Amino acid sequence: MSETSGAVGIIGGTGLATLTGLEITGTQTMQTPWGAPSSELTQGLLDGQPVVFLARHGNPHRIPPHEVNYRANLMALYDAGVRTVIGVNAVGGIHPDMGPACVVIPEQIIDYTWGRAGTFFEGDLEKVTHIDFTWPYDQNARDILMQAATAHDVAFAGFGVYGATQGPRLETAAEIRRMERDGCDLVGMTGMREAALAAELGMRYVCLGLVVNRAAGKSDHVITMEEIEAAIEQGMSGVRRILEVSMTGLGALTTLPQPS
Repeated sequence: MSETSGAVGIIGGTGLATLTGLEITGTQTMQTPWGAPSSELTQGLLDGQPVVFLARHGNPHRIPPHEVNYRANLMALYDAGVRTVIGVNAVGGIHPDMGPACVVIPEQIIDYTWGRAGTFFEGDLEKVTHIDFTWPYDQNARDILMQAATAHDVAFAGFGVYGATQGPRLETAAEIRRMERDGCDLVGMTGMREAALAAELGMRYVCLGLVVNRAAGKSDHVITMEEIEAAIEQGMSGVRRILEVSMTGLGALTTLPQPS
């Protein structure tokens, strides 16, 4: 008989270094074979569901996307008993329907990053492991997030291809045009490593994105931090609402088999 996934892991990105509404029950400083995660783990209850929260860029926000220790982050959550993870991401909108403050629950991802440690399967191995990564985001978890958004009138896009870029700079207009030709609907800097590493650990992973700006060349002005901060302030309440009302369903998901 399959076990439920227990505590739900939430990785907070830009605009979500802390989680309001979380009834904190404890904190834990973790070490892994891959080093220390970006922040201590905050344990608590969100709408009665056990949750483990981790700030992707540290708290305060200080670790750039290309220097995040993704392996330590995912392993720390795994060691804390987490088997379902929501990655909250601030993203740029490429698709015309994905404007500032739009919530996006993407279904696919393309990687444009380089030089980042992105697998547990390296070094002194007994065998080589190739995981299936056809569907990088767990469909059951996506359905739960979309149902929560619909039930509570949070506007969202339930489709999309996330393009993961290197950062920390934003993209050029030409890069965005190339990504659009490749099929990308939104752009971010952190999504791929988390999704792939979660899959290697047999964890369910889903992205909950908040569009904080139109991507380069998709508006009539340059991108400013003031614009990004305004979109975060406007849209993060919807992200938090989806998180709150989806917790019970996510916590009831069964665990996945370990990759072999």
